Amino acid sequence: MVDAQFGPRAEAYVRSAVHAAGEDLDALEAVVGRVAPERALDLGCGGGHVAYRMAAYAGTVTACDLSDAMLVAVAAACREKGLANIETRAAPAEHLPFADAAFDFLGCRFSAHHWQGFRAGLREARRVLKPGSVAVFIDAISPGPAVLDTHLQAVELLRDTSHVRDYNAAEWLDALTAAGFNVVATQAWQLRMDFPTWVARIRTPDANCAAIRTLQDVASDAVRAHFRIEADGSFMLDTLMLEAVAVG
Repeated sequence: MVDAQFGPRAEAYVRSAVHAAGEDLDALEAVVGRVAPERALDLGCGGGHVAYRMAAYAGTVTACDLSDAMLVAVAAACREKGLANIETRAAPAEHLPFADAAFDFLGCRFSAHHWQGFRAGLREARRVLKPGSVAVFIDAISPGPAVLDTHLQAVELLRDTSHVRDYNAAEWLDALTAAGFNVVATQAWQLRMDFPTWVARIRTPDANCAAIRTLQDVASDAVRAHFRIEADGSFMLDTLMLEAVAVG
């Protein structure tokens, strides 16, 4: 479903301003700059924006995604940018075609909420990393309270039917620990989602857009306050970055 959903929209994600910039991406770049890895993996690369940032500091970067069309768009962008040290590879996060300990850095941004097997994907991330290597995971997260979680998952699924789940911070910490990581730092943000571009990027059907707007209109005061829902449907999305070390 992910390939079918994102393949026809690949170019939009390569060109997406919200994916190409942000405090979270800057923070990830600072970590990879500190590590200066030999082989880095951008897991669930989407439009390739993590890979582009990593390329300046890593010997080689592998941009891995389930969508072949997305990888074609990323390869074209690499040629435009003159980034010769990025290669692409198609694979699901849960079944990576790489040897054990193949990489010494991993970045994963706005991907895990699409995985069919969240914990399986994290176990694979650990498997392909050398012990002691650093991984940075960034994703939209659930705020936690049930009323907020229900609203978020509903609007995410209406907007994009390949959505599986935005996990909360505790779920992330538990899953990373179980996969063999030690989380050493976290940082949280709220990112503004501009409703018109948010739905246009994935080509959300009009009926689904209307359903999202209805949910926003009838939402409780607590929901409206937390997500800071605006008149046009724009809202704030909770985002978390976790820096973790592969336990050896």
